[in-house]
Amino acid sequence: MKILKGFALAMSLLTIIPFFKVHDFYKGINGYGVMFYPLIGFFIGLVLYSTWLLLHPHMPSFHLGILIFGLWILLTGALHLDGLSDTIDGFFVHKDRAFEVMKDPHTGGMGMIFTVTFLILKASSLAYLSYLDVMYLLPIILMLSRFNAVIAIYFYPYVGGGIASLAKQELKLSQVFIAFLYVFIICICFSNLFLILISLLTLFILKLFFIKRYNGFSGDIYGFCIEITELILLNIIIIGLL
Repeated sequence: MKILKGFALAMSLLTIIPFFKVHDFYKGINGYGVMFYPLIGFFIGLVLYSTWLLLHPHMPSFHLGILIFGLWILLTGALHLDGLSDTIDGFFVHKDRAFEVMKDPHTGGMGMIFTVTFLILKASSLAYLSYLDVMYLLPIILMLSRFNAVIAIYFYPYVGGGIASLAKQELKLSQVFIAFLYVFIICICFSNLFLILISLLTLFILKLFFIKRYNGFSGDIYGFCIEITELILLNIIIIGLL
């Protein structure tokens, strides 16, 4: 029962899909919720890829890539983009005030500028991925980026407040292992173990920075890591295919 509630919680938290609305973070289900993060990412990627397959015969590849990017943001409710923007705002103040700034509901000027720049880069990357006809890799990209969040939650210190602290407290090593196992198997099926290495290397580099600056991670920083991982994986694929 806790496993099913954990799945429903992960789906509710990471998507706007209305079938699994669980807003109460009951004790004992938060670790299971985190365990399913990569699977939810894979599911979102399947929805995006299926939409691309449906529309591809009827639209130019670049334009369709932009439309899929818009659907990507819609399905995730821009959750991780919000974390990206807040984290960027925190870069432009002294680290002692960073979390205060990141919690401010108003987006700062630098956060807005850099987030818009990031969105342009990501939309362009996805459009070119569409042009290369390798959109079948989208489920892997979304899965690996959220697996990075699982790794960060379990292995790295948490210094923020809010609901993410419950995930940190309840996530068990066995649940991390299960997440790793199905991520690894899916990547084998897609013949893309190299992307796992790139994804984990990205997280390691980000960890070095955030541990040095803040001594740990927060919920916003998890979102930042997810978004940066996705952008890097998109461009690694493009570079590898050129």
